[in-house]
Amino acid sequence: MFESVDLPLPATPDDAIGEVFTEPVRIDQHLFWIRRPADPDRVLDHPATHAAFARDEYMPYWCDLWPAARILAKVLMREEWPQGWTVLELGCGLGLPGIAALTKGLHVTFSDYDRTALRFAAENALLNGCAASSFELLPFDWRHPPNRRFDLILASDLIYEERNVPVVVDVLKQMLDPKGVCLLTDQDRKPAGMLRTALMAAGFMFTTEMLRAGQPASPGQPAPMRVKGTLYRIRFSETCQPARDAIPQTAASAPNINRI
Repeated sequence: MFESVDLPLPATPDDAIGEVFTEPVRIDQHLFWIRRPADPDRVLDHPATHAAFARDEYMPYWCDLWPAARILAKVLMREEWPQGWTVLELGCGLGLPGIAALTKGLHVTFSDYDRTALRFAAENALLNGCAASSFELLPFDWRHPPNRRFDLILASDLIYEERNVPVVVDVLKQMLDPKGVCLLTDQDRKPAGMLRTALMAAGFMFTTEMLRAGQPASPGQPAPMRVKGTLYRIRFSETCQPARDAIPQTAASAPNINRI
């Protein structure tokens, strides 16, 4: 589990990023364009990354476009969503699911621990024709979530380590609207069982659905492949919803939005 400390948020330096390329990402009939580092291993091997890990066990995994993000974008594009809903993409990385939500006409707050990831998410939103007024950037540490709630929380591939599970569930408790839903996609990683137990213990109910998404060829993967994952639809149970008088302002009315 993360130690509860208040440290400055990291920003992966540009010299760690190196070359950047724009990848076409087809979700059903819709084509998205995602700018990202060309060599994620370069980012992970950089001295600044080693220093960030030594300080807080942080690794900039955001620099890759993971299959769970493609799965979540597919879910968003295939369904209709209430207009006016506020959306938080938690640990947004490159921002593909949030951009899919923007395409569906929703207002999105991109959030991440790494300020450089937020810069890429914003650039990708603009690259895909999304208006700057339709999204916000919110850097924060999961151990210290802001006092806000959202109708829809998006989370893709966040529970790759067991220590992430309790903090992610706590963020959902504090930031999901009582009548809202969290869509969480996971590649059925080892902590999945721990996640299900933690959600039930925290008063959430959820359904699961097995889905697949295409993963294009890469230097370490010579042929494209279909990747399996699980979609969780997470809601508060009727008996465990937060009291209405304890609900903070929504994204539409909360002041002092952090922009980068």
